[in-house]
This record gives sequence, structure tokens and C-alpha cells, in this order.
Amino acid sequence: MEAILSRAFSAARLAMLLQFLRFGTVGTIGFVVDTSIVYAIKGSVGLYAAGAVSFVVAATVTWGLNRIWTFRGSGSGPMHRQWALFLTTNMLGFMLNRGAYFTLITVSVLCVQYPVLATAGGAVMGMFLNFYLNRTVVFR
Repeated sequence: MEAILSRAFSAARLAMLLQFLRFGTVGTIGFVVDTSIVYAIKGSVGLYAAGAVSFVVAATVTWGLNRIWTFRGSGSGPMHRQWALFLTTNMLGFMLNRGAYFTLITVSVLCVQYPVLATAGGAVMGMFLNFYLNRTVVFR
């Protein structure tokens, strides 16, 4: 498989593709964390607050995993500054992610019944922008 990919892509593009696949794996873990928290607390705080809380927790988890696996050896400085930069640069992704989430649970009875659908929609909306920002700003 790697031989086929290496013929189709330059070394730099192949490295970026593999990095994107790791990023997607980390994102999947973040999605599970995000969805689990929404389901765990939605009954006590409502879907909007549950979505906001779950995003912060899932973003922290994905920052940590991206730091040690996806972009390992990249970026510098104190961890707390990198975490703050991660959250700051991902605010555009956050707006796309949670904007889609909030829109879906506002307009779709199905998404109110199954919030995982709204969470998935939000995750897809923010994924590509977040990868670009992480690669070029946070972990450069």
C-alpha cells in the first residue's frame, strides 16, 4: 500500500496525507468524547449547554493527542500557551462546528432525538479548517 501511495504522491504529500489520517483518527476520538458528554449531561443542562461543554473537553483531548501523535515534534513553547493557541486558532473551526450543531438541533427534530447526528455534522464542518490551522499555526 505504501509503495502505491509513494508512486502517486511526493514524499511531502504522502507525509501530509498520513498526518491528515492521524488527525482524522484523533478527530474520531474527539467525536466519541464530544458525543458521550452531550449524552451524559443533556438531561441536566440541555442540548445547547451540553454542546458547549462537550466541545471544550473534546478540544482539550484532541489537542493533547495531536500534540503527542499527529504533530509530534512540531510546535514549541509552554504547553499552556500551545493549548491556548490551539483553542484560539480553532475558533473558526469551532464556529463552523458548533454553528452546524446548533443549527441542526434547532431545525431538525431528528437531530434533537439523535444528537449524535448534529455532533457529526459539526465535526465534518470544522475538520478541514482545523487541520489547516493546526498544521500551519499551532504545530508548525
